[in-house]
Amino acid sequence: MNVALVVLDTLRYDAFQRHFDWLSGIRFENMWSTGRWTVPVHASLFTGKYPSEIGVHAGNTTLDCSEPTLAETLSEADHTTRGFSNNVNITAPFAFDRGFDFFDGGWRVQNLDTDTFDWETFVTETRNRGPRRYLTGLRRCVTEDCATWPSIKRGALLKLRDLGISEQPDDDGASETLEFVRETTFGSDEFLFVNLMEAHWPYEPPQSYRRSDSDSLQDGDSYNGLAATLGEGPPIDSAILERAYDDSVRYLADVYEEIFSVLREDFDYIVTLSDHGEMFGEHGVWQHAYGVHPALTHVPCIISGEGVPDQQCAAPTSLLDVHQTILTLMEEDAPSDGRVLPTESVGEWVAKQSDSTTDESYACFAEHHGINRRSAARVAANGGDPSEADHELAGVATASGYGYETPDGLSMAEIVSERDGEHTASMEKFRNRLATHRKRIQRRTVEETATTSSVIQQRLESLGYA
Repeated sequence: MNVALVVLDTLRYDAFQRHFDWLSGIRFENMWSTGRWTVPVHASLFTGKYPSEIGVHAGNTTLDCSEPTLAETLSEADHTTRGFSNNVNITAPFAFDRGFDFFDGGWRVQNLDTDTFDWETFVTETRNRGPRRYLTGLRRCVTEDCATWPSIKRGALLKLRDLGISEQPDDDGASETLEFVRETTFGSDEFLFVNLMEAHWPYEPPQSYRRSDSDSLQDGDSYNGLAATLGEGPPIDSAILERAYDDSVRYLADVYEEIFSVLREDFDYIVTLSDHGEMFGEHGVWQHAYGVHPALTHVPCIISGEGVPDQQCAAPTSLLDVHQTILTLMEEDAPSDGRVLPTESVGEWVAKQSDSTTDESYACFAEHHGINRRSAARVAANGGDPSEADHELAGVATASGYGYETPDGLSMAEIVSERDGEHTASMEKFRNRLATHRKRIQRRTVEETATTSSVIQQRLESLGYA
């Protein structure tokens, strides 16, 4: 049995609906993430636990929990495990390679643990300075404390790509992912994890997909979601940001269609999902910097494969369920807070899951654990007060709706109903659900102690993380 898990990082549910109508399988229209950003959500996908249980969130960004990861469980049972991540946060320095027999990634995650000059961040930060920027970079390779010759070699490769001499398109790693899946000889008992970053800031698809001149994002180097949320907004017009994001998603949809086609040749099941959404000023929030608003936590998810019907599942489901589902498909077992998602008849699955007329027994929670120290330092350096966002919030989705905490109190969002008619729920029911969740969870107390290299710090800054 071969199963692939593909995370389309930062893909909003509504953007998925617009651009991924080609993707077949069971669509989970009421899928909820466990958090607002990459690290805690991937930790949940890998362990089947909420971020507060395993202590991996804004307060600790390393996957150092005692619980076994999905890849560890599968690898120990003699399944081949491979990972290809294009997100700096989901890499070996943060222990997200645990259990993988093979773990690599695209250009953004290369050379994280070496002393080579950080060309990737340099190119991003100097995108509007013309060809002379490479002379500046070469001079820094010689004068700064880095390995000179490897640094110059890396810069030359990036310059060839910039000139179009390299066959690699100018993207955030999807083309390298496509090359990886095309060139890999997969066996008959494999688990593959992939993270694609095309929908993530800095929204730079290949030139042919851009509807605006790249100069319109020239102030993007200073765009940080938390700073914009706690300050006066981003340095770029919101309409330009949304258009650039949509351009990036259009490219992601096209290139993922190619990747998906290759994967279907070797994999029995492919689980495609987003870890979280993106905000463009709704409720005063930008990027995915703060809160558990539904635009962040309501995410797309679809299971595809031979014999999987094209159906919709409107029952509330959680990304925690993906962990248990993959284990079951590969005939393995491990502790998990999730349940097994349907891969055949949705109607039969819903009937088995429900033990009441409204299926109120199952709830999907999302957690916000404040902000990490790198983001806090960025806001403080700009004269802001990071404590305004450094608190806990939570949301809960049931068959009745989605209730979520904000600084102004509890709010409720409409969601897809799995039955005809409306289910009404009082705010008190949502409050009780959240209170019960907090009491049930056995929290792991953590404190961020790990330090990151200057290269990792610069890469994170270029993605708006710090």
